[in-house]
Amino acid sequence: MKLMKRLAILTAIFMMAAPFGLFARPLAEAGKTYELVLLHTNDHHGSVLPNGGRGGLAERATYVKSVRAANPNVLLIDAGDINTGPALSNMFAAEPDLLAYNLIGYDVGTFGNHEFDGSLEKLNKQLALVRFPLVSSNIKTADGAFLGGHQYLIKEYQGFRVGIFGITTLRTELIASPDKSLMFIPEIKAALDVVDILRNKEQVDIVIGITHIGDVAESDVHITSPILAASVPGIDIIVDGHSHSFFDAPRKVGNTFIVTSNEWGKYVGEGRLSIQDGKLAAFDWRPVEINNKDKQTFAPDPAVAALLAPYIEKSNASLKEVVGQAADTFIFGNRLTRYGETALGNMITDANVWYFRNVAGQNIDFAFHNGGNMRAELPKGPLTREQILTVLPFENYLFIVSLKGSQILELFEYIATIPQGNGGFPQFSKEVRYTLDVPNKEIRDLTIGGAPVDSNKTYRFCTNDYLLGGGDGYTILTRSQDPFNTSLLLSYVVIEYINSQNGIITPSTDGRMQVIDGVSP
Repeated sequence: MKLMKRLAILTAIFMMAAPFGLFARPLAEAGKTYELVLLHTNDHHGSVLPNGGRGGLAERATYVKSVRAANPNVLLIDAGDINTGPALSNMFAAEPDLLAYNLIGYDVGTFGNHEFDGSLEKLNKQLALVRFPLVSSNIKTADGAFLGGHQYLIKEYQGFRVGIFGITTLRTELIASPDKSLMFIPEIKAALDVVDILRNKEQVDIVIGITHIGDVAESDVHITSPILAASVPGIDIIVDGHSHSFFDAPRKVGNTFIVTSNEWGKYVGEGRLSIQDGKLAAFDWRPVEINNKDKQTFAPDPAVAALLAPYIEKSNASLKEVVGQAADTFIFGNRLTRYGETALGNMITDANVWYFRNVAGQNIDFAFHNGGNMRAELPKGPLTREQILTVLPFENYLFIVSLKGSQILELFEYIATIPQGNGGFPQFSKEVRYTLDVPNKEIRDLTIGGAPVDSNKTYRFCTNDYLLGGGDGYTILTRSQDPFNTSLLLSYVVIEYINSQNGIITPSTDGRMQVIDGVSP
């Protein structure tokens, strides 16, 4: 009777405790090895369709489906920058991308800096579309909540628990246009706080950080994924984005593995975690290429292809219109507009000066834009509206503003400090000529309109609204005067310029920017 009474009491306790999660932790057998397959992408950038035979959302779906069919535990992650890329995605504010992500079955993601290219209203509409959690541990909304509603996420598996957090680079405040109501918490502080919660309160076995911070420093104060790993103990794996880096093996800092999967859906990272006695015992990882021009391993998934079809049909009507022709290829390479003078940057900035002098009747001295504003090459042959919008995907409105010559000199002092490879690296119209001494961070032989800069003269120039707001660190431009909002998109002006050249543009450079002891990508 006593034994029966004890069993009854224990049963009653279990029945009361279960709803409160006291017995919710998955039981693990001592010494047994459990496995989790981690799949991850980053820097998708609107790559709905294959590019040169590589990538494609429907093709990615087929690969993911094959992994899920062969493995009981699969975790699919995206590390941000779904937005901003080819015109097909931009035209619909990434709606086809996000709906495809839902259908593919993403488990969790975080925010990249390009999720803040548009308004908060646009971001909220996108959040309403996604059917998987977006975690953010270092961005808060005006009401004090974490953006997306999740500071972290817990995933339960038989034998182990995984805690996931998300970090977005603070450089977003410089290189994008986040709403002023959003508060960014420093990356290391936010990570220390959330890892403490995951390890000590939630008592997870594995901690995975989804970070959109990059592994390549863009400034002296840029917190990269290796810095984060070194500064925050307790992270098993960092799934990174932002730098578009290609890894052929994980990098390890302390006890933390760092992985990333390049860009545009060309690869999916595939990692296999072995978990034993509540710890990461092994981590095997590789980048999986999603097709190439020579080998199409993954056919389009029919369901995702059907979802995308109406968007493709709608976009083709306007985007396939031929607007001109390139006599030869305007080479983009590995983001060459961030390293020196390019034919692409020359054409785009010269187009600005032509338009405002000849069409709008504005007496401007020069034009310039950030190299990160230019995103792809223009191939030889007929040019469609879609190709122009792919090169210039941002909805950047053009402004004409003034600065004193003394402030122009300050502007170029700042430009001299911008590292090659940084998105803020400039492209100038032909009126500007200078030499950049990279090791000494010095501008020499600067002329505008064939003459040295006159400190007392007022210069009138064209640039985009993003830079005028201090984007990419151009805070000197926030002091500009007499702003004229042309209400014209950069892409529109370029198309008008192409028409003015009898529809034919030819790539050329003229030495307007000389780079001493620089690097090449």
